[in-house]
Amino acid sequence: MKIRTLSSGAMLLLLMLGVVLAALAGGGYYVYDKHQAAAKRMEEMEPRHARLQGLQGSVDVLERAQAEAQGLVAQYVYPAETDANQVGNAAQQRVRNLFTAAGLQIVSSQVLPAKAEKNYDRIPLAVRAEGDLLALQGALVGLSGQTPVILVRGMSLQTIGSVRADTPQRLAVQFDMLVLRGRP
Repeated sequence: MKIRTLSSGAMLLLLMLGVVLAALAGGGYYVYDKHQAAAKRMEEMEPRHARLQGLQGSVDVLERAQAEAQGLVAQYVYPAETDANQVGNAAQQRVRNLFTAAGLQIVSSQVLPAKAEKNYDRIPLAVRAEGDLLALQGALVGLSGQTPVILVRGMSLQTIGSVRADTPQRLAVQFDMLVLRGRP
């Protein structure tokens, strides 16, 4: 039996054919790997895409809710564009007018320095007033209807003079209040 040997040209041709096949196999594997990675990425993105489509579909509802929330915030907070000193002075004047209209006499009132807290500035007010219990009740009722809200953090009461059954008791009242201003 005769063993055939390949000539060097045939060997070279087979070698080149092997290199081309290896390159094609490597390219095929690369494309397959990229396709698998892209398919996996698409699976990960599909829930996010669905959520975004849901959000886009409910833009009107979200805008109405945001406008309603901003309206509610406006009932409690002075706008950020207003200076903190102006806010404090305006709140102090509102309190003084309200207490005077209710029948309390203002002994002293002071706007304290604003304190930054998250998205708001807290502007404290200290007010001392004197009057009878009905005037105090009227002032508290009036405070509850103020917009933006004047928050009462604390209140201390003391009687003035002796207690008599035939006359209304005079009270000295110390209020610790605050108003909120949005931060720019």
